[in-house]
Amino acid sequence: MIVKEAVILNPSGLHARPAATFVAAAGKFSSKIRIRNLDTNSGPVNAKSILMLLSLAMGRGVRVELSADGPDEAEAMETLVGLIKSGCGEELQPEA
Repeated sequence: MIVKEAVILNPSGLHARPAATFVAAAGKFSSKIRIRNLDTNSGPVNAKSILMLLSLAMGRGVRVELSADGPDEAEAMETLVGLIKSGCGEELQPEA
């Protein structure tokens, strides 16, 4: 099992569009992938479920913990942490 932390950088947080991008990427891996909101101590939830992901209400600046357990866990973790750091396909804005 691999566990890593990341910070949500999207201006509006992990709302529907970036969450859908994240879930689609997570779904490509056979490993069990979980995500937890460290700021509210909610979760962990299945990172392959958009409803569960949205239930964590992860706004900009929220610290999250990702865990992956399975045969492709290293690749999954690298991909998903990279996706969060890149804004899940959204344009990132510098903090004011």
